[in-house]
Amino acid sequence: MKDGTRLNKYLASCALGSRRKCDALIQAGRVEVNGSPCLNMGTRIAEGDHVRVDGKRWAPREPLMVVFHKPRGYVCTREDELGRETIYALLPETLRSLHHVGRLDRDSEGLLILTNDGDLSQQLMHPSKAVEKEYLVTSNQAFENVHLDQFLEGVYTPEGKLKAKAIERLSPRRISVVLNHGAKRQIRVMFETLGYQVTKLMRVRIGGLWLGDLEPGRWAILNHAEIAMMLGQSAPPAARRPATRSPGPSQKTVRQDGPRAAARPARRPRAQ
Repeated sequence: MKDGTRLNKYLASCALGSRRKCDALIQAGRVEVNGSPCLNMGTRIAEGDHVRVDGKRWAPREPLMVVFHKPRGYVCTREDELGRETIYALLPETLRSLHHVGRLDRDSEGLLILTNDGDLSQQLMHPSKAVEKEYLVTSNQAFENVHLDQFLEGVYTPEGKLKAKAIERLSPRRISVVLNHGAKRQIRVMFETLGYQVTKLMRVRIGGLWLGDLEPGRWAILNHAEIAMMLGQSAPPAARRPATRSPGPSQKTVRQDGPRAAARPARRPRAQ
């Protein structure tokens, strides 16, 4: 830290949110450096400096990223005004300070990332990064081929035009959907617009990281190699993709609007 760390990056490393959120804290006059209010966005923090936000002193935390299998029936929030069960009730006390990266709605399940690193969260969520997310979706009725094409070309919904990056039919009522950006409840909205009802929705992949055999309600800490793999920063070792049902001979197997990302399953860390 020869020249010090930029203030917003320092605050993000204290688990106060993304750099953008930390910029807002600085602009709002809520940050003090060495006992004096600091509004200078370019301030650098050197070893020995102390930083306070709203009067509380903060220090950088060791970055931590956890993969969690969210079960159906839980909401992604710390406290729910309707009294519903939250994902934090399933986590040990030591992990309840982590922020969830994005969310899965109450009726959805699967891969969810939690972290105290605002920068990593931003890399996963920012639209410019286009990190792929893959879902297994089951419908109340068989999919028509014309609708699978429409998922790729774009579905006009009340929320605007929404589309998938890739589609793969796994059975008459079950498909794999890949998104590289996502609107709120995008898959459910697209399906409902075309007359389908989603009966099961599971996220199985984020970037190069697969859910694998991690059971519902279980979690595991990611190592540096797995984090890099998820962000597409390095090629992972060969591993087996979670099994999916093969399509029948009369079904069109893969539909996509661009090159399909290679399946890059991560080594599964030991579940806790």
